[in-house]
Amino acid sequence: MALRIVKLFASAATTTTTTARPTVSKFFYETTAQIAAGNTLTIAVGSFEDDTGAAATTLPALAADNSYFKVEINGVLQMSDTLAYTAGGAGTGQLEITVPAGSDPIEAQTPIVLEVVNYDPQSSSTTTITT
Repeated sequence: MALRIVKLFASAATTTTTTARPTVSKFFYETTAQIAAGNTLTIAVGSFEDDTGAAATTLPALAADNSYFKVEINGVLQMSDTLAYTAGGAGTGQLEITVPAGSDPIEAQTPIVLEVVNYDPQSSSTTTITT
């Protein structure tokens, strides 16, 4: 028999399934007075209502690298540099909205919606090896 290289044959296939698993929390507020340009509106957690209409008791923490929050004023999405979000309960949790100088004011009775989204991704993999 002639010389030859003998090698092992193996192949592998991996299937990975990932689920995003988002948790969405929405909070609602209506301004009570006009907020003029150059001023900051601070909304404490207890001033927000949740999806059921009850007073909010805590603003959720933002999961590192797996979360975001957004704010809509009168249905319009706002720029993040005008916002400051602090998670927590009474005395801590709040949203600050800075109305830039030269901007239009936020009028009284304007609806403000805060949405916080945290993801808890889960993955599972199955590898099949054929020799």
